[in-house]
Amino acid sequence: MLLVGSLVVLCGLLAQSSAQLAGLPLPLGQGLPLPQGQGLPLPLNQGLPSDPTGHLAGSFTDALSGGLLSGGLLGNLENIPLLDIVKSGGGTSYGLVGGLLGKLTSSIPFLNNILDLKITDPQLLELGLVQSPDGHRLYVTIPLGFMVKVKTPLVGSLLELAVKLNITSEVLAVKNNQGRVHLVLGDCTHSPGSLQIILLDGSTPLQSFLDSLTVILTKVLPDLVQGKVCPLVNAVLSHLDVTMVHDIAELLIHGLKIVIKV
Repeated sequence: MLLVGSLVVLCGLLAQSSAQLAGLPLPLGQGLPLPQGQGLPLPLNQGLPSDPTGHLAGSFTDALSGGLLSGGLLGNLENIPLLDIVKSGGGTSYGLVGGLLGKLTSSIPFLNNILDLKITDPQLLELGLVQSPDGHRLYVTIPLGFMVKVKTPLVGSLLELAVKLNITSEVLAVKNNQGRVHLVLGDCTHSPGSLQIILLDGSTPLQSFLDSLTVILTKVLPDLVQGKVCPLVNAVLSHLDVTMVHDIAELLIHGLKIVIKV
């Protein structure tokens, strides 16, 4: 009887210990077997950068804006030989220009060979940034403002025009053969309908000249400005901070949303 009683007590203790162990978590690697060839599941998007505060987008536009300014964008705009381009309009895609100048100088003889037409006071306004619906591209809006002044040495200022124009640059992420990611320029063009030309100062008798000049500037300015901005954007992208470029490129490659504060 004593032996039987001892066995009963021992079985009771073992049952109690098993019940207690059942409530404890299993050591790593134990439990239900995983399918062959599979390890533990990894957290979603592990290793990818995150930008919950929108700091990354702000840093990108700040760096791009600073690069455009330090790269001489404003000086490049001022140095566009607008008068020479207008005068050489005959026989080119800007053929209307030559005809306009001919009529202008014949009706106002003292303007011949002394007309001064130039861009002044260029400004780079705050950049805009949007991400494509598929998450793989960024579109940067580069808003520019400047003056176009028409002067003669004898009369002085004839007309003063305020001009605004947006250039839109597409930014893509690519990965080279070594697995390194970087940002490249895609399409870069002036935004349709973004050109604004406003008369700030001028004489009413020059209205016909103003109308003709506005037509010409509408034709030539977007391409001229685009030709100065887009190559510079491409150059700036290649000199941005490596860490920032890597983080943005990784998000774009995986189509993940970049927080952009409006």
